[in-house]
Amino acid sequence: MSYSRELSLEQKFSIRSFENQVKKMSHQQAQDFLIQLYQEMLVRENMYKDFLKHQWGLDSTSD
Repeated sequence: MSYSRELSLEQKFSIRSFENQVKKMSHQQAQDFLIQLYQEMLVRENMYKDFLKHQWGLDSTSD
């Protein structure tokens, strides 16, 4: 199974837009934003783990 590590044109555009937004932030705003972003990444990771456990029948609530 191969996964593309290249970003799509849409993703590259999104990164450029994100970059422009971050450049307009103050240092404190950027730090607060990074903390929030990291927290959201961890929540997403937990959601993926829970989803995979459920799909693979590894959770205690699976039938």
